[in-house]
Formats: sequence, C-alpha cells, structure tokens
Amino acid sequence: MLHTIRELMEKAASSEKRTIAVAAAHDKEVLQAVFAARDQGVADAILTGDPERIAAFAKELGCEQTFEVIPAGDDKECAAKAVALVREGRANCLMKGILSTADMMRAVIDKENGIRTGSLLSHVMIYEIPGYNKLLVNTDGGMNTAPTLEQKADILENAAKALKALGYDSINASCVCGAEVVNPKVQATVDAAALVEMKDRWAAYNMNVIGPVGFDLAISKEACHHKKFDAPGAGEADIMLVPAYEVGNGIGKALTYFAGAKSAGIIIGARVPIVLVSRADNAETKLASIALGCLIGEMK
Repeated sequence: MLHTIRELMEKAASSEKRTIAVAAAHDKEVLQAVFAARDQGVADAILTGDPERIAAFAKELGCEQTFEVIPAGDDKECAAKAVALVREGRANCLMKGILSTADMMRAVIDKENGIRTGSLLSHVMIYEIPGYNKLLVNTDGGMNTAPTLEQKADILENAAKALKALGYDSINASCVCGAEVVNPKVQATVDAAALVEMKDRWAAYNMNVIGPVGFDLAISKEACHHKKFDAPGAGEADIMLVPAYEVGNGIGKALTYFAGAKSAGIIIGARVPIVLVSRADNAETKLASIALGCLIGEMK
C-alpha cells in the first residue's frame, strides 16, 4: 500500500526505466516534468512538437535538452506521431502535452493507426489528500461520461489492476452514490448493488467492494460509526468508483483546489498507459503522473 506521492515517485525511480512519447511537448511545465523524470531515473522521452519552442523552454528552465525531438505542426500531427512511436515499439508510455484531450484520444483510438485494445479506456486519478491516511483512487472523472453497469465493472477492474501493479495485496473499493439505500429510481444505487454482487470477479484482486455508499462512508470510519454502517473496507477506501463523469471530475477538482491534494493521473486500457492530466496542472502533478504511468506500464 502507498501512502504518499513521494512513495510513488520513489517506487518508480527504483523500477525499470521506461521511455515516454510526449505529444506536443512544447510547453514549459511539460518539459520541466519530463526533464525531472529523466534526472530522477524515472523515464527517458521522445518529444513531438515544435523544436524551436522546445529548445527555448529548455534554455529558460536551465535544463540540458538530450531528448530526440520529432518535428510536428498542429496538435493532431503531434498526437499521431507520438502514438506512432508506441506502435513502433520505441516508447512504452504515452503522455499528453499541451494539446486537447480530444485530439490526443482521437489518435489513440484511430482504427488504422491507433493503440486501442479490446479493453475499455478509463481514467485513474490517484490523490494524496491531507487528513487521509493513504492514497485514494478516483475513477472515472476523465473518460466515460455516463457508464453502463458493464462499463462501471470494467472501470473498477482497471483501477484494481493499477493498484495491483503498484503492489497492493488487498484493496477496498466503494461505489459512491448520493445515498446508502438502493432506490430503483436512482440507477447509480442499483448499479452499485449489482457491482457488490460480482464477488468472483473481485476475488482475483482480493478486493472488497461496497455500495451504494455516500462519500462519507467511503472514507470516514467515524461517519460509518455514527451511521451504524458496517461492511468490509467501509471508511477506508482505496478506490472510489463514481457514478458519472461529472461526479468524479468535480470531486477531483475540489480535492485539488480546496483540499490541496497532490495527484497523478493516467488512462488505462490502451496498449500502453497514457499520462493524461489537465493542461492547468503543475509540473509536480505531471511528474507524478509520469511515474504512475511508468509503474502501471509493468501491469500484466
């Protein structure tokens, strides 16, 4: 089990060094993160984008630019060339630079030249939250807008695979809803109850799945005590499965901007992990996400 982003970084630095393909790398904070990943022994990189701007930012940062740069014009070309590096086996992790998520993902899922597999793509965001005693996964606040029950099961399994790759021997997952009672008129509660019953599927990850539960029952033992809620893993979630994109996105941004949480985010389900965080995220978050992507790249 990991408790801090620092522990995540240390684990990545002591693991096999990987190569990331960075799409549209001509951004100061993206380059700052990539140079730091190199210097800390986490990852090497191949960059796509504007060579002159990359050189200028490297000079401004005072960093030696040792990476191969593949010139690319607009965002679509940057994404396509970065994805091609993965297809060619030259990179085993992909990173979104200063381009839109839409342009990045169009290249990923392109039927002829993409890197999609038969698995569902989902976003896994890990948070180090002041006041919580370990890292918490929030999923999916970045990819699947209104997932079906089957998709929710895949999203939850992707997150479980990620934590297993990080060395977790047991996992607690909470299916977060607005209430703890199954209401046939609220599909999220019905889905949560169904996910709990998929015990054989979760046994492979030694994972307790509870739900429906409110956010408080997912992460607070005290709340569980007051509400007399008792279930394996209640109040100590490692994974928080949200019912819809807006919920995960809103919780994640609240944790970042109100709670001062540190974070790392990737997309799972493609041929390689995709380091994907907001363009507004700082270099520290981007570096942590690179470390997470490199570690998840070892996932079987």
